Amino acid sequence: MSADPTPPVLSSEDAEWAQELASSWVEVYKKSATTLALLRIIREHGPIAAAGIAPLVLEATGWTLTESGLYRTLRRLADSGVLSARKVDVARTGAKRQDFALTPVGAEYLRRIEAELI
Repeated sequence: MSADPTPPVLSSEDAEWAQELASSWVEVYKKSATTLALLRIIREHGPIAAAGIAPLVLEATGWTLTESGLYRTLRRLADSGVLSARKVDVARTGAKRQDFALTPVGAEYLRRIEAELI
């Protein structure tokens, strides 16, 4: 079954209701979808610093993440063994930053999630 490429013409009330339903769905599933987006971005661009991830999430999903929300999610994924976090020297500052990469478990986790979505 393929999707109809032309959306149906809706009354303004039906369009508003469809928007409300979609917004509600996004709020319920955004955390899971954010995890999927993060894992895909890290697979494609990793190892990558958290500061580099946020704009890529915005580009991929249109969602902005708070800094605390992003770090909380990255820490949760690292604590579960899905991501590795490695401290790296920042050039010219001597500061350290964390670069995140998928672990082998993380790569398999992402592969299995994507297999379920297809």
